[in-house]
Amino acid sequence: MFEHSQLSRADLRKLIESGEITLGGHKGLHIYGTLSCKSGKRMKVENRVFFANEQEAQDLGFRPCGNCMGEAYAKWKKDGQRFPKRDGLSEDP
Repeated sequence: MFEHSQLSRADLRKLIESGEITLGGHKGLHIYGTLSCKSGKRMKVENRVFFANEQEAQDLGFRPCGNCMGEAYAKWKKDGQRFPKRDGLSEDP
């Protein structure tokens, strides 16, 4: 996971272009989505984090965004899926 506040614009661009970053998320709400998500683009830099892939986001306790990842979110909600929180406790992010 990369924190936006820790990256320069040039570093962020390189990570996206190289494919090391494919998704963004809100670290307080534990939600992840596409880099082009309108909701994600509105969040404050200090709340924004980036992931290499969905598995990384899920392993860190993040859930799919209902706006840009509708199918994944619907499946997550339907299945009652819960991802592990960082402290090892299983709960809804």
